Amino acid sequence: MNERPVTGRIVWANAAGILGAFLIVAALAWAIHRYMQPPPLGEDRAAVRAKALAELRAAEAEALASPAWIDQAKGIVRLPIEQAMLLVERQWGQNPAAARSNLIARVERATAPPPKAPEKPSPYE
Repeated sequence: MNERPVTGRIVWANAAGILGAFLIVAALAWAIHRYMQPPPLGEDRAAVRAKALAELRAAEAEALASPAWIDQAKGIVRLPIEQAMLLVERQWGQNPAAARSNLIARVERATAPPPKAPEKPSPYE
Protein backbone atom coordinates (compact mmCIF):
# COMPACT_ATOMS: atom_id res chain seq x y z
CA MET A 1 0.00 0.00 0.00
CA ASN A 2 0.92 3.49 -0.68
CA GLU A 3 0.34 5.45 2.46
CA ARG A 4 1.26 9.04 2.57
CA PRO A 5 2.08 10.65 5.82
CA VAL A 6 -0.42 13.29 6.95
CA THR A 7 1.31 16.58 6.94
CA GLY A 8 0.47 19.68 8.91
CA ARG A 9 -0.55 21.47 5.76
CA ILE A 10 -3.30 19.00 4.98
CA VAL A 11 -4.61 19.10 8.55
CA TRP A 12 -4.75 22.92 8.50
CA ALA A 13 -6.45 22.90 5.09
CA ASN A 14 -9.11 20.45 6.31
CA ALA A 15 -9.63 22.47 9.52
CA ALA A 16 -9.96 25.70 7.52
CA GLY A 17 -12.47 24.05 5.14
CA ILE A 18 -14.58 22.72 8.00
CA LEU A 19 -14.45 26.07 9.84
CA GLY A 20 -15.37 27.92 6.63
CA ALA A 21 -18.32 25.59 6.04
CA PHE A 22 -19.58 26.19 9.59
CA LEU A 23 -19.22 29.97 9.16
CA ILE A 24 -21.10 29.90 5.85
CA VAL A 25 -23.94 27.87 7.40
CA ALA A 26 -24.06 30.23 10.41
CA ALA A 27 -24.18 33.30 8.12
CA LEU A 28 -26.99 31.77 6.06
CA ALA A 29 -28.96 30.87 9.20
CA TRP A 30 -28.56 34.44 10.52
CA ALA A 31 -29.62 35.94 7.17
CA ILE A 32 -32.68 33.69 6.92
CA HIS A 33 -33.65 34.51 10.50
CA ARG A 34 -33.24 38.24 9.93
CA TYR A 35 -35.01 38.52 6.57
CA MET A 36 -37.81 36.05 7.26
CA GLN A 37 -38.83 37.45 10.66
CA PRO A 38 -42.28 39.13 10.45
CA PRO A 39 -42.68 42.70 11.70
CA PRO A 40 -43.96 43.17 15.25
CA LEU A 41 -47.71 42.62 15.49
CA GLY A 42 -48.74 45.89 17.10
CA GLU A 43 -46.49 48.27 15.20
CA ASP A 44 -49.10 49.68 12.82
CA ARG A 45 -51.83 49.52 15.47
CA ALA A 46 -49.78 51.71 17.78
CA ALA A 47 -49.67 54.49 15.18
CA VAL A 48 -53.41 54.21 14.54
CA ARG A 49 -54.18 54.28 18.25
CA ALA A 50 -51.90 57.28 18.84
CA LYS A 51 -53.66 59.17 16.03
CA ALA A 52 -57.10 58.26 17.43
CA LEU A 53 -56.05 59.38 20.91
CA ALA A 54 -54.81 62.73 19.56
CA GLU A 55 -58.11 63.25 17.71
CA LEU A 56 -60.09 62.33 20.83
CA ARG A 57 -58.15 64.75 23.01
CA ALA A 58 -58.58 67.53 20.45
CA ALA A 59 -62.35 66.88 20.35
CA GLU A 60 -62.52 66.88 24.16
CA ALA A 61 -60.60 70.16 24.36
CA GLU A 62 -62.95 71.66 21.76
CA ALA A 63 -65.99 70.43 23.71
CA LEU A 64 -64.69 71.98 26.94
CA ALA A 65 -63.87 75.32 25.34
CA SER A 66 -66.85 76.06 23.08
CA PRO A 67 -70.62 76.22 23.58
CA ALA A 68 -72.87 74.00 21.47
CA TRP A 69 -76.34 72.48 21.42
CA ILE A 70 -76.60 69.02 22.94
CA ASP A 71 -80.36 68.60 22.38
CA GLN A 72 -82.03 71.62 20.86
CA ALA A 73 -85.53 70.15 21.20
CA LYS A 74 -85.10 69.82 24.97
CA GLY A 75 -83.14 73.08 25.27
CA ILE A 76 -79.90 71.45 26.52
CA VAL A 77 -76.76 73.47 25.78
CA ARG A 78 -73.12 72.67 26.48
CA LEU A 79 -71.26 75.63 28.00
CA PRO A 80 -67.59 76.10 28.86
CA ILE A 81 -67.02 75.52 32.56
CA GLU A 82 -66.10 79.14 33.33
CA GLN A 83 -69.24 80.49 31.67
CA ALA A 84 -71.44 77.92 33.40
CA MET A 85 -69.95 78.77 36.79
CA LEU A 86 -70.54 82.51 36.26
CA LEU A 87 -74.13 81.85 35.17
CA VAL A 88 -74.82 79.69 38.22
CA GLU A 89 -73.24 82.24 40.56
CA ARG A 90 -75.36 85.01 39.10
CA GLN A 91 -78.61 82.99 39.27
CA TRP A 92 -78.04 81.66 42.77
CA GLY A 93 -76.80 85.01 44.07
CA GLN A 94 -79.90 86.90 42.93
CA ASN A 95 -82.65 84.46 43.91
CA PRO A 96 -81.66 81.04 45.29
CA ALA A 97 -85.23 79.69 45.47
CA ALA A 98 -85.94 80.50 41.80
CA ALA A 99 -82.56 79.11 40.75
CA ARG A 100 -83.27 75.86 42.61
CA SER A 101 -86.71 75.42 41.05
CA ASN A 102 -85.26 76.27 37.62
CA LEU A 103 -82.54 73.65 38.11
CA ILE A 104 -85.03 70.98 39.17
CA ALA A 105 -87.27 71.76 36.17
CA ARG A 106 -84.31 71.53 33.77
CA VAL A 107 -83.16 68.22 35.23
CA GLU A 108 -86.67 66.76 34.95
CA ARG A 109 -86.96 67.95 31.34
CA ALA A 110 -83.53 66.58 30.42
CA THR A 111 -84.11 63.18 32.03
CA ALA A 112 -87.78 62.71 31.14
CA PRO A 113 -88.52 59.24 29.76
CA PRO A 114 -89.73 59.13 26.17
CA PRO A 115 -93.46 58.71 25.65
CA LYS A 116 -94.79 55.18 25.56
CA ALA A 117 -95.15 53.72 22.09
CA PRO A 118 -98.73 53.12 21.02
CA GLU A 119 -99.84 49.55 21.30
CA LYS A 120 -100.46 47.88 17.99
CA PRO A 121 -103.72 46.07 17.62
CA SER A 122 -103.46 42.35 17.20
CA PRO A 123 -103.60 41.27 13.54
CA TYR A 124 -106.20 38.65 14.58
CA GLU A 125 -108.74 41.21 15.86
